[in-house]
Amino acid sequence: MALQVEDLKVHYRTTKGDVRALDGVSFSLADGEIMGLAGESGCGKTTLGKSLIRLDGRMRHVGGSAVLDDEELPIGDDRAMNARRWKEVSIIPQYSMSAMNPTRKIGKMTAELLRSRRISYRDIEDELVRRLELVGLSSKVLGNYPIELSGGMKQRMVMVLSTLLDPSLLIADEVTSALDVTNQKAVAETLVKFRDLGFVKSMIVVTHDLSLVYQIADTIMVMYAGRIVEKAPAETVIKSPRHPYTQALIGALPEVGLEYGTERLRSIPGRPPHLLDPPTGCRFRDRCPLAFEQCAEEPPAVAVADGHEVSCWKAAN
Repeated sequence: MALQVEDLKVHYRTTKGDVRALDGVSFSLADGEIMGLAGESGCGKTTLGKSLIRLDGRMRHVGGSAVLDDEELPIGDDRAMNARRWKEVSIIPQYSMSAMNPTRKIGKMTAELLRSRRISYRDIEDELVRRLELVGLSSKVLGNYPIELSGGMKQRMVMVLSTLLDPSLLIADEVTSALDVTNQKAVAETLVKFRDLGFVKSMIVVTHDLSLVYQIADTIMVMYAGRIVEKAPAETVIKSPRHPYTQALIGALPEVGLEYGTERLRSIPGRPPHLLDPPTGCRFRDRCPLAFEQCAEEPPAVAVADGHEVSCWKAAN
């Protein structure tokens, strides 16, 4: 098992109190697995990804652990985690098209990044050029400033940099959100190619776009209000979801070939709970059409089939 996360709790400290962005998250990720991480804005997806690389200084690790390749990641210690970043755990950030230093030519910036990891640019230059060619970029881009590249080219450049040292775990955070449809497809296919070529061992793809992640993910994990509500093979989540929240997310997707001139797309009524003071029990119950008395208690994660877990009292009964 490449990654094992147990009871992870991460808060953001505010003047009004702690926001419980992750509140007891447990899951595993197998070697070679691409897992899509889905849910509404504010559900904890990006926080989960960043917590595994400790990229955001505002986050406070409250509890839980993450074990990668049989070694515990020091996710509560920024200095200790720094030695693991990029080599063992890497990330393609949410706004990766603006992630590169605009005052540095790309080649010089890359050399500085490698130097910070005590790696010689000359030793890895041939491999860098090979990987640029794999994503359709010429080695000439190394002499360019980031502003001279298109949005899609910047995205592919950051993907190459993020995987240059063959990390065991790659977190891809909303990597297609600012791209047109053609570039979205190209980036998604590149992620799979990087896994297949062994540039990364396993991958977590954070996304709002279930239809896109369905095309590349082996499994999909759905989060709501800081907790996991469902995890299953991608085909199962899209075609046979068991949690009412997952069903509502799938139901809100437009169907290809249908015209919506006289119909409105379905939405999920209500709003997610505020995580300063989250409700007890199932956090989706105020918006759930199937809610009943027992939902005031926290539902267990139930295995409804091989590789398919759901946190819902209705699934357990």
